[in-house]
Amino acid sequence: MTTTVFPTGWQARLTLGFQRRKTRTILGQRSHQGPLQVQRPFYPEGERVCHVALLHPPGGVVGGDELRVDASVDTGAHALITTPAAGKFYRSAGPFARQTQLLTVAAGAALEWLPQENILYSGARVHALTRIELQGDARFLGWEIFCLGRPAASETFRAGEYRQDFELWRDGEPLYLEQGRYAGGDAILDAPWGLRNQPVGANLICAGSPPDVVGTIRSGWDALKQPSCPLANSSAGETELATVSQLDGVFIGRYLGPSTARARRFFTLAWSVLRPVLLERPPCPSRFWNT
Repeated sequence: MTTTVFPTGWQARLTLGFQRRKTRTILGQRSHQGPLQVQRPFYPEGERVCHVALLHPPGGVVGGDELRVDASVDTGAHALITTPAAGKFYRSAGPFARQTQLLTVAAGAALEWLPQENILYSGARVHALTRIELQGDARFLGWEIFCLGRPAASETFRAGEYRQDFELWRDGEPLYLEQGRYAGGDAILDAPWGLRNQPVGANLICAGSPPDVVGTIRSGWDALKQPSCPLANSSAGETELATVSQLDGVFIGRYLGPSTARARRFFTLAWSVLRPVLLERPPCPSRFWNT
């Protein structure tokens, strides 16, 4: 006898397609299933770049929920995708929550993937996958930020599991692949070779950046760490790490520290340097980042 296994949580899927119409990027395809939607497109910097924010009305993800976003950017189009608030992943009684993002960028197109952070409550079990497929000379600039536990509530990640996969491909060849596995209470959370007892980790990836921006960004990041800087945080101490590197046309920024706000400040600075040289656009911060 065959046993049918039914999903244990929300099954949500969102499909987006961005196209170029004359000088305008439009959201030409939009369909959704379940509680995953998108706000109307915004054009804060003119019609060439289409800004959208992903919405998850339930406000949080629990074990058994599955969220999937499929977004494609056609030739000549330029899209910026963000979120209006941090993602929250709550404690699970057993099942994993799954978050899958498959992003395809055609030759001659550009995508900025700039979501706000994911916060994982102690006891959450989450598998997150982001895969970007670039075609030809497609350009990509994006970041992802996670926080294990809730530092503001003095909660550490002592139970649960977070699996994070990030993949960047061009024409079927891997440019950058990363796999992270963080189990509650595991040695990697506290060890000097691991997260150093810091709750926040983040990556910024840029495909196609010129080689001379690394020094500029390093100088900017060093300035953020100076006590005289209004954005400096003396409590971060020497445990806060922010590094940049570049290899074979891929720029990589990494942050490890105590604060998602600090991670966003570092990455916004890097984005403001990278965007003009990669995308020939001045910085235009999303209004959602200030909420």
